[in-house]
Amino acid sequence: MDYLITLAILIGLSVALASSFNLIIGYAGLVSIAHPVFYAIGAYVSALLARDLGLPVPLAMLCGALAAAAASAAVALPSLRVSGDYLLIASIGFQLGVLEAIKNISVTGGAGGLTNIPAFLVQDGGRGAYAALVIAFAGLTVWLNWRIAHGPYGRALSAMRDDETAFAGLGRNAVAMKVAVFAFGSGIAGLAGALYAHYFRFVTPEQFEILQSAALLTMVVVGGVRTTWGPVLGAVLLQALPQAITFVDLPPAILGPLQGLLFTGLVLVFMVLRPQGLIAAGEAWHPAKKYSAKTYSAKTRGEAR
Repeated sequence: MDYLITLAILIGLSVALASSFNLIIGYAGLVSIAHPVFYAIGAYVSALLARDLGLPVPLAMLCGALAAAAASAAVALPSLRVSGDYLLIASIGFQLGVLEAIKNISVTGGAGGLTNIPAFLVQDGGRGAYAALVIAFAGLTVWLNWRIAHGPYGRALSAMRDDETAFAGLGRNAVAMKVAVFAFGSGIAGLAGALYAHYFRFVTPEQFEILQSAALLTMVVVGGVRTTWGPVLGAVLLQALPQAITFVDLPPAILGPLQGLLFTGLVLVFMVLRPQGLIAAGEAWHPAKKYSAKTYSAKTRGEAR
């Protein structure tokens, strides 16, 4: 039973990570693969504040999420002012640099990892309560992404992604919008990292390497970029499939590389045979039912006045 609860927690965290990553790379069109490093920042900041400074775990988790959001804004602000491609280069450099720093600083436990992280909720409420917390967090993330993507802000994101020059020509600040959505998605990743750290009580830099970036990218591509439920489906599949492979009686020397090849192979297969993913995005932006065409028309007339 503990195994299934732990698997549910991992799936919930992956859903939150994939959905927030989809907001950045899909809806906003920001090319970055460094999402796992913000996951790491949230995990390490929360763990260190709770363990070494004695902060209550919920407050430490919030600080971890804010630290991840602040770090992402610091990376995005100078990169986005030049070109979107520079964000990819800057994000890779930032990811590698942060992980190298974690490996070589004693307070983070170095390459051996950080241990004795205070537990949260498991001792009082049990593992089931923690799983319910993570699943609620994942559901809230999906709902927030849906509201953002299909509301007025999503319409602006879609316009910015499709034609940034025209978007800026309308007097909109594309850089501020990019930094905001990047910080929001990274803050979600940081909170997911904090939830991970206080459940497993051990984190190591290897958990946030480029392979984790490949896994997240696979979840979004396989599930469907720029869709609400695509990353959810991709996260469930990509967490369940490696677990299913572990039941096959294979030597560890084969099992590890096989899981890595699974991510790469799925991305290649879907890019060739079904580039839109399992759930295809529409050709144009659609509002949520709450925001009817009449509502938008009224808002537009109001802005014009």
